[in-house]
Amino acid sequence: MGMHSTALVLLFSCILLLAMGAGPPVHPSQPGDEAQLGNIRVVFQTSYGDIEFGFYPVVASKTVAHILKLVRLGAYNTNHFFRVDRGFVAQVADVIGGREAPLNAEQRAEGEKTVPGEFSKVKHVRGILSMGRYSDPDSAGSSFSMLLGNAPHLDGQYAVFGKVTKGDEVLSKLEELLGRCSIVFGYILK
Repeated sequence: MGMHSTALVLLFSCILLLAMGAGPPVHPSQPGDEAQLGNIRVVFQTSYGDIEFGFYPVVASKTVAHILKLVRLGAYNTNHFFRVDRGFVAQVADVIGGREAPLNAEQRAEGEKTVPGEFSKVKHVRGILSMGRYSDPDSAGSSFSMLLGNAPHLDGQYAVFGKVTKGDEVLSKLEELLGRCSIVFGYILK
């Protein structure tokens, strides 16, 4: 996963809004059905349109809880995509060092935590959310990627924890960007 020469800065303004009934309920997974979406969604409204994310709590429960806590705390506010590779990934920077604004103590404490590698049989295809990590499989922090294409070489190596549920056209626009894309409004649907 090499660095993209042009950093794509996204300002994450995460304002929390809870709404009921956004998606199917979670049921215990059945063989071959481990990638069922839970009912929580995160929406980022960008200057290019909205991107809505759903989560796989049965597949990656610790990762989902960690990312949602970071969003609720506003830890992704003023963060950026440090890498956008056409047909591969748009990767959000780690909140430690990736934000323009300083972190408060609670944000920093959560941002410094790592989650264990929750590897699954879920395939890395366009729209999947996948955790970034170092060579240690249990080193995932807060950096994650939105897949912009199929990446079977990542299967079983990186924790899949959700997918884009609305806004694929925005992903296409992200692939074409050479400059800045602001997140105007962000919120959690429940």
